[in-house]
Amino acid sequence: MKALVALILLVQLPIHKAVPAAPPAPLGCDDPESVAVAEAAVNYINGHSHHGYKFALNRVEDIRVVPQGPNNDIIFLELDLLETTCPILSPTPLANCTVRSFAEHAVEGDCDVKMQKVDGTLSVLASKCHSHADSREDLLKVCPDCAPLARLNNTEVLGVVSAALNDYNSKTTDSYLRLLEIGRAKIQYHPAQVVTAEFAVGATNCSAAEAKANVGACQLLPEDQSNFGFCTAVMVKQPSQDLQVDCQLYGHQVPAPHIPLLARVSQPTGQDTSAGLVPSAVGFTNHNLGLSHNNPVASESSSSEILRSMLSAKSVTKRAVAAAAQHDKVPRPVGFVPLPPPCPGKIRHFDI
Repeated sequence: MKALVALILLVQLPIHKAVPAAPPAPLGCDDPESVAVAEAAVNYINGHSHHGYKFALNRVEDIRVVPQGPNNDIIFLELDLLETTCPILSPTPLANCTVRSFAEHAVEGDCDVKMQKVDGTLSVLASKCHSHADSREDLLKVCPDCAPLARLNNTEVLGVVSAALNDYNSKTTDSYLRLLEIGRAKIQYHPAQVVTAEFAVGATNCSAAEAKANVGACQLLPEDQSNFGFCTAVMVKQPSQDLQVDCQLYGHQVPAPHIPLLARVSQPTGQDTSAGLVPSAVGFTNHNLGLSHNNPVASESSSSEILRSMLSAKSVTKRAVAAAAQHDKVPRPVGFVPLPPPCPGKIRHFDI
């Protein structure tokens, strides 16, 4: 009888089940961890870009973390970037690069990045970027006197770059410089006609005097001696002609930076500025960031699979935003102050 009572009491005892741990709160776009991941992604993007200028973070549009296991997360990012004044070949750290002002005809970059964080170490699995200049109309509304970007293959621009490089090489006692690429250019017509051009250069194995005799034999210095630089040319064409050229060489960098692919091709005799244009830049005002990269050692090596996963992350985020918007329609008590949405994050510079 006692055994039966004990059994009944045992059956009636409450059973305490283990309560699963609540999932971590989603990251906000301005959380320190999100910003650190975004900055790592921007450094990766600049490190794999071969043309134009470095880009800086303007806003984290979206971030989504998908846990894969203990200390192992997949992170999807949407980033807004802005072009800086630092050429991609410049050794200047990104933190010291100035974002171009709106009046300079800003260029915006949009990037989707897939990253993995394992035991605190970040790596990029895939990235896809493109960039575009702000519209001329938007620029002129805010700054009617500002000159918009000119096409990189504009004949006046090509003429100024050629004249500027010839002028610099005729006066230097150092290595003969060869054009790598034209970075950006503007043509202002009022109150005076002024053409401004920026272009990347590389030192060759010829002196300026040797180049006069046989410029076709002048080749870029080998990688262990390479020396790249950047020039700015300003030519006043009317009412009187005046040309000013300023070139800065960066010195040999270790490791040597990636250089535009066209610089690896022998340049024809004479200063042919068409060699300073990648095919994708012809007819455009800026170099497209155009970065698309898949990590060959990533577990998802298929680019289509990575693209699908990025699109899936976006669709989930859009549904969440729509649900939050519907939730916000519920009447709130007087004095209620809603929390700011976790994404998109704040604009660090300006919106275009």
